[in-house]
Amino acid sequence: MSKDPRHITGGPAMIDALRKKPQQHKYDHGHALILSGGAGRGGAARLAARGALRIGAGLVTLGCPPAALQENAAQLTAIMLKRVEDARALKEVLEDTRLNALCLGPALGLGKDTRALVETALAAGRATVLDADALSSFAEAPEALFEMLHPETVLTPHAGEFARLFPDIAEAPAEGPALSRVGATRAAAARAGCIVLLKGAHTVIADPGGRCAVNSALYDRSAPWLATAGAGDVLAGFITGLLARGFAPMQAAETAAWLHVECALRFGPGLVAEDLPDMLPQVFRALEV
Repeated sequence: MSKDPRHITGGPAMIDALRKKPQQHKYDHGHALILSGGAGRGGAARLAARGALRIGAGLVTLGCPPAALQENAAQLTAIMLKRVEDARALKEVLEDTRLNALCLGPALGLGKDTRALVETALAAGRATVLDADALSSFAEAPEALFEMLHPETVLTPHAGEFARLFPDIAEAPAEGPALSRVGATRAAAARAGCIVLLKGAHTVIADPGGRCAVNSALYDRSAPWLATAGAGDVLAGFITGLLARGFAPMQAAETAAWLHVECALRFGPGLVAEDLPDMLPQVFRALEV
């Protein structure tokens, strides 16, 4: 790992943005809300929540159905819990305007209940990360999702989820047999009207205006250990935590993707998703954050 600013998204300014300043308190760093699935399906959301807290969100709350409260309470300490049974309950929770960043999707469940939660979250106008089930629940009607999205949203699909949301873009002819990942992600961001982060060994991040960044985990930054269950959930949490801290959506996605790989490089072989948030202190220390 290198702390050479040329190798860091945003250079010295980004390192400075990651620093917490003296005399600030926890609410100066935002309050993230991560939604969890039901009983037996909370692990992915807990990974995201831990990622959000480790990356510097001042507070993180996990919202879950009543049946999952005891399970989550047994495994969480600094992360708070809130009963969120359905979309109506989420609307009530979001009356607290201090909740400034949301994450929906990791093991949230597929179907109309998740679609209703996404609709409620997006209607609140907060910075929002949509991942996993929050994306796949709209596979049959992606246009319904696109109509609700706003510029403070970040979509984080892997290749399969991307193809379900943007089937024509994923298969459209270009100079070669298919659009490049860069071209495809740019086209997707333009259609969605928000940030799209296409996960992979070459993670591509694009905004609706065509700005694009590529975060590679190949060659001298090869991190094959990231091909493990839950790594994407942690990345969603990293982005959410940075959004809570006030990072712009594109900046949050770029920075989180870079830090995600750095954590994997710091740990090395044998990595599991739970290890990624715990590597952040070492990465920050090396950056002198």
